[in-house]
Amino acid sequence: MADTSDFKNGLCIEYNHDLFTIVEFQHVKPGKGPAFVRTKLKSLTTGKVLDNTFTSGHKVTTARIERRSHQFLYKDDIGMHFMDTENFEQISIPDEVIDNVDLYKEGQEVDILIHAETEKPLSCELPPFVEMKVIYTEPGIKGDTATNATKPATVETGAEIKVPLFIDQDELIKVDTRTRSYAERVKK
Repeated sequence: MADTSDFKNGLCIEYNHDLFTIVEFQHVKPGKGPAFVRTKLKSLTTGKVLDNTFTSGHKVTTARIERRSHQFLYKDDIGMHFMDTENFEQISIPDEVIDNVDLYKEGQEVDILIHAETEKPLSCELPPFVEMKVIYTEPGIKGDTATNATKPATVETGAEIKVPLFIDQDELIKVDTRTRSYAERVKK
């Protein structure tokens, strides 16, 4: 159990028969009336974000969430399949609960959040940056690099990323998985 003074970003709590992580919180002490805590909670099972207000001192049940390293194996009609890098057990997670499904490539290391009491996988997180090979993009025009113009490029997993005009086909680029944007060209 914890109360509102223990709130911090990333804390996982059980609320309304669901698991939530605290995305944002703010302690408010109005001039009149009791203090309260305004929070933004993200559901770990559905991904929905909701605003909620707790009175100061309100008790909540904390949930134990573990972050385990897994390797992405493949995707099929059941979902996405991963292998635990320590004990080699395989688990599958439906695509609906995973963000940026088209940025996963086989053999990639990811972190999976697992509810410790039930051993249920909740969500999957890519590393902040991944390296991808550009398999198709329109050729750049010489001398067209002075502006911040971008063009669409298809990477090896099928995702479409906006890249600068100087990026050519078969080049390696670094993609920011949080914003789905081009970060830099990978030096060979």
